Amino acid sequence: MTVAGMAAAVSDGPLPFRLTAFDGSQAGPPDAPGLHIRNRHALNYVLTAPGDLGLARAYIAGDMDMTGVHPANPYPLLRLMAQELRLRRPTPGEVVDLVRSAGLSSLLPVVPPPQEATPRWLRVAHGLGHSRKRDASAIGRHYDVSNDFYEMVLGPSMTYTCALYPTADASLEQAQDAKHALVFDKLGLRPGDRLLDVGCGWGSMVRHAARRGVRVLGVTLSSQQAQWGQRAIRDEGLGDLAEIRHLDYRDVPETGFDAISSIGLTEHIGVKQYPDYFGRLYGKLRPGGRLLNHCITRPENRTAAKAEPFIDRYVFPDGELTGSGRIIMAMQDTGFDVRHAENLREHYGMTLRDWCGNLERHWTACVDDVGEGTAKVWGLYMAACRLGFERNTIQLVQVLGVKPDDQGDSAVPLRPWWRG
Repeated sequence: MTVAGMAAAVSDGPLPFRLTAFDGSQAGPPDAPGLHIRNRHALNYVLTAPGDLGLARAYIAGDMDMTGVHPANPYPLLRLMAQELRLRRPTPGEVVDLVRSAGLSSLLPVVPPPQEATPRWLRVAHGLGHSRKRDASAIGRHYDVSNDFYEMVLGPSMTYTCALYPTADASLEQAQDAKHALVFDKLGLRPGDRLLDVGCGWGSMVRHAARRGVRVLGVTLSSQQAQWGQRAIRDEGLGDLAEIRHLDYRDVPETGFDAISSIGLTEHIGVKQYPDYFGRLYGKLRPGGRLLNHCITRPENRTAAKAEPFIDRYVFPDGELTGSGRIIMAMQDTGFDVRHAENLREHYGMTLRDWCGNLERHWTACVDDVGEGTAKVWGLYMAACRLGFERNTIQLVQVLGVKPDDQGDSAVPLRPWWRG
């Protein structure tokens, strides 16, 4: 059986994409984007880890190519596969033919590409669950890649979270500034207030608030982020108002903050840690203080929180997603008066579109900086996530909560007070 024949055995109907292989076989529309299987090693990856993980391994290792698309942005191919590819379970006889054609050696496990993290169950060497040591290891693996690489992909704002597009033709920088303004306004910040930004990244929200007279402390588990952010604070002359520490949010000694922003951190916390997480943030606020939690969520609250294999092994080790309902419930059970929730998933799809565009424009420099395999991981993951937001398999939800005073007063206006 040829490679194209193997694909036909698991496809319900004609392939919607172009497939070519080392054995000369081919299938699918000639003018469509597609896959090229370069060697039997690719079959080994796919057969030992069926699904997204095996395909990703073959692609990142260079044993399979994506054709008709740029490696920085394979979105057109992924969208075509998601919309039109239908798979079926092969019959027992077809399974035998598949194994015989691929060879028994193709069923033996192979070493994955070096960009892959160890399986979740083997990460105990870095600590159990979401211990400080294990969280620091997971964050460092993803965020301590290269500040130069992030500058090329994220753009001048160095903001690695969903932007807010005020218009369809707004630039990425305009959209990121609008996002920070929305968070600032929802928190009701004023000059002289104290803000804690947990998981602050490179400090874009820290600097946005400090420019407006707010005293800000940002904390991150990434040493490279902290160094970059502190330098940016000095360069802007904001040192008297802003500070970024390489510190776990659980170890912040200060209390009595007027507001806390948590932008893109909850995905790393772990659902079982929500009570402790929101409890600690609640304890850091003064009565009447506000929390804005901005994170990726699922569109429902029933599925397992653990990330899919590709994301868990290559992008966010130990990351977990759940529905916004579970986040709101955890906040309420902590004592927060939840005042507003907003789904911005379309905006995240647009953000990822623009990040992929940046990666494509700077592809050669990015490959020189982090290597082709890592650059391909980023193009694949961002394009796949863009598709997920567009198809409503993942969402981005902001939840605003207030710590009421002893009388239950949250001291908020009768109607929403922000624009955007």
